[in-house]
Amino acid sequence: YMLLGWFVTSLSMLALLFFSDLSKEAMERNNSGDIEDYADQRVQFANAKDLSTTSFGTPPTIPFLSFSLLLFGTGFWLADVMGDSIVAEKAKLEPEFSRGHLQSTCYACRFFGLMIAAPCSTVIYSTYGPKAVVVLMAALPASIVPLIYGLKETKNVPVASTNEQCAEIYQTVCSRAVWQPMGFVYLYNVLQVGNAAWKQFLKTVLGFTSNQLNALLIAAYVLLWLGIMAYKKFFINWSWRSVYITTTLLNGIFSALQILLIKGITFGLSPFIFALGDDAFADFIGGIQFLPTTIMMVHLCPSGSEGASYAMFTTMSNSAYTLASAFSTLLLGVWDVSKEVMERGELTGMVNLTALTTCIQVSGVLFVGLLPRTKDDLSNLHADPMSGSKIGGVFFFFFTFFSVF
Repeated sequence: YMLLGWFVTSLSMLALLFFSDLSKEAMERNNSGDIEDYADQRVQFANAKDLSTTSFGTPPTIPFLSFSLLLFGTGFWLADVMGDSIVAEKAKLEPEFSRGHLQSTCYACRFFGLMIAAPCSTVIYSTYGPKAVVVLMAALPASIVPLIYGLKETKNVPVASTNEQCAEIYQTVCSRAVWQPMGFVYLYNVLQVGNAAWKQFLKTVLGFTSNQLNALLIAAYVLLWLGIMAYKKFFINWSWRSVYITTTLLNGIFSALQILLIKGITFGLSPFIFALGDDAFADFIGGIQFLPTTIMMVHLCPSGSEGASYAMFTTMSNSAYTLASAFSTLLLGVWDVSKEVMERGELTGMVNLTALTTCIQVSGVLFVGLLPRTKDDLSNLHADPMSGSKIGGVFFFFFTFFSVF
């Protein structure tokens, strides 16, 4: 399964390299508008029915690039699900006194990689162009494939049938120890509605360059990793409710500070430094919130079906974030926050939109009562009279699939 994922990931980028020209010269010529000489070739590429009629030496068409990225993402998540399954299975074997440490270590390594990759990819892209980045995106997954054979795997063990595994998962989600805390995760994530016009404001009004926006992204990954490490070192023994209440209120404060930036009140700091601190600290808080949720999900997984159940729980959580992103886009129509309005200096809509999204985000704390305080409280929910409710299980599946589709 993991082998298939990394193979598809690498193959998609190799196809992008082989069937298109990703050199800096081709991209610069394409972006400059000097593409009249390429017009016939691009049409031929887009309409090609087989490889013999495909035109090489041109930048990738949008459909082909989108399809390549779709395959890349599909392969990546196939491998990621298996990686999460391994972590979830091993985490359930931890002694009670050290529960959560293995996950925090694994995710710290993961986000450390993101933190390193962000500045490296920026430098490589700026120096060598997109072709070098795509080469790495093809080579690195391929280099992982030989390591897969080093994973210890018990073979020829009895495996429950698909019907038995589905029945076990259904019984699991009917437990109040599952649908109640996962209901909180879903509601909380859906309410994390961001200001979709924020990046446009930074570019149009504050004049942030591409390098400055990349610096914000790099800082975000660094603070995200620091948030993971902070939870592992200082907050792992806090109750889950305390973590969410504290971080949600802090996130509300820093989100509200965006209003000061819109109004030009930065206390003597440059707009870039002010925005850097604001955005970066929000990701630091996100890193602290990330681990309690994943640790709780592992405790919810039934033995023998860790991979499928953990993937289902993370799907519910991630689909809620996707729905929140869709709501963010819908809110753009409430006030006029278009580029033209910002260029005229009319920022009332931005202030109102920022205030609204901040209030929506903070409102997630109202549902924190659904979240167990500790792992012991989570275990006690299994014995609750409402545990085993089919209604809870039906709602769990309904909201999961509703959000996906």
